[in-house]
Amino acid sequence: MNLNSIRNFSIIAHIDHGKSTLADRLLEVTKTIDPRKMKDQVLDSMDLERERGITIKMQPVRMEYSSPKDNQKYILNLIDTPGHIDFSYEVSRALKAVEGSILLVDSTQGVQAQTLSVLEMAKEIGLKIIPVVSKIDSPIARVEETILEVAELLNIDPDTVIKVSGRTGEGVDELLEKIIEQVPAPTKEFQSEKDFRSLVFDFKYDDHKGVVVYVRVLDGQAKRNDKLSFMVSGKLFTAIEVGTFSPSEKPAESLGAGEIGYIVTGIKEPGIASVGDTLVRAGTSMPVVPGYKNPAPVVWASVYPESQDSFNDLKMALSRLRLSDASLSYEEETSGSLGRGFRCGFLGMLHLEIITERLSREFAVSIVVTSPSITYEVKMKNGKDVMIYSPHMFPNEGDLTSIKEPWVKLKIVLPSDKIESIMPVLLDHETQIGDTENFGDGRILIVTEIPLRELMRNFFDELKSASSGFASLSYEILDMRPANVTRLDILVADEIIPAFTRVVSKDRATEEAEKAVEKLEKILPRQMFATKIQGYALGRILSSRAIKALRKDVTGYLYGGDITRKMKLLEKQKKGKKKMKERGKVNIPEKVFLAMMKQDR
Repeated sequence: MNLNSIRNFSIIAHIDHGKSTLADRLLEVTKTIDPRKMKDQVLDSMDLERERGITIKMQPVRMEYSSPKDNQKYILNLIDTPGHIDFSYEVSRALKAVEGSILLVDSTQGVQAQTLSVLEMAKEIGLKIIPVVSKIDSPIARVEETILEVAELLNIDPDTVIKVSGRTGEGVDELLEKIIEQVPAPTKEFQSEKDFRSLVFDFKYDDHKGVVVYVRVLDGQAKRNDKLSFMVSGKLFTAIEVGTFSPSEKPAESLGAGEIGYIVTGIKEPGIASVGDTLVRAGTSMPVVPGYKNPAPVVWASVYPESQDSFNDLKMALSRLRLSDASLSYEEETSGSLGRGFRCGFLGMLHLEIITERLSREFAVSIVVTSPSITYEVKMKNGKDVMIYSPHMFPNEGDLTSIKEPWVKLKIVLPSDKIESIMPVLLDHETQIGDTENFGDGRILIVTEIPLRELMRNFFDELKSASSGFASLSYEILDMRPANVTRLDILVADEIIPAFTRVVSKDRATEEAEKAVEKLEKILPRQMFATKIQGYALGRILSSRAIKALRKDVTGYLYGGDITRKMKLLEKQKKGKKKMKERGKVNIPEKVFLAMMKQDR
């Protein structure tokens, strides 16, 4: 394969800026997919992606295009990437495998905060940026204003910004020519075809084929039956199949330098393949390709099967998901009330939501998910430093001397006339407002810092509501800072229920206790004895409710007779209820746990 005829690129875009629709038109114009098989969001293969209208998993595709300008045939490799901030790790992997990116901006919305974050990532890598304004056919499009925004952002001539419509296909041919002209052709360091070296940017597991690695070939060539090796794990294997994406897997004779494709390893052991590993020919010594930083979870939640009989099914499902999502982490744990389960780490709240949804849909596992939490650094009175990942492991107030929590930097883009309405939201969530910058077209960029704990407390929904849906945000993790938080326990019949425990701001401890107790009072079934529900924090009970006992009519079968017979039965019932109250244990149905967790999220 001639390197000069290959172009590798991705698309940088915020959610709902038309990325998937533009990808559809690119596939259509290049005749990559048979028109009879064409459908909307063709690269979004998961039902969940199509339902929500978002890309969750990156998807490579190879397109062949003959340019009318020079009558040459080109190979265009597109890696379709997610647009939500939670999946920025997916985006970073795609950017490392290409030489250029399309910066796609919706002409009805303008530049968004997430676009800024990914653009910075692409610039750091040194990718060629092609500016494109989408949805130019929309009746509410602000094409010229958006072009000026993009031009100012990139410090370029407005005339160089391309205008396209993913719906009608207008401008797509011009975009294809710009990709060929401006995205650099790949290069290779070693000339010999035997000096094979490739970067693993993704992989999946197949029941029949084993691990299938997605690679960007940097040097040399790989064919079927070649002996290859992972440099990190050291595992040797024979390539069962090599091929490209169209967008389904299409076997090929070979994969050469500059190409993006897949290699079937046949390996069925977990932990062998890893994102960022370098794949080389067995027995050769090659320089390791700079890989990726391991994704660091920022949100933690425990996942339990509704029935302990399904524990092994949940374990298998998580291991399978881990093979397709390197950013998911988990470890086994046990809860007194919920049994055996797993403590899972996620990149954000949407990532948590998507994973739990996939567990239910793809593996038919019914689960209970505890309240999401973050990591705290706690210094104990005995001098030990402890990392706390789970709320019910958080020390009591009297056992610690200091607490630290992670903070994040927020970038918020919104109309300047909405600043006054969002200020109460920023103040309520303990933000520290920093710089502001005019962003053109009556919009402003606000840079602020906020505890990650507060970002998880419905911040995004409240921001959207206060700004009438016009605000967008992106965030990056900063450092650990002192935290003014405490552990809030929920007691049912004087017993702490670990699944309901959470870490809250001391200033809102009473408010949070009231909300949790009131919610539980409404959904907890009545017992045969009176049941207390209490919220405990800061060394005292902050909220309390009582659920009356179920009362059975023990005298219903009596007809007439002496009243003392009824009195004796009622007195016996009263003594029985007293004993039950002293010794009884409340049975909390799984649906109550689910209802409490849904309220928290």
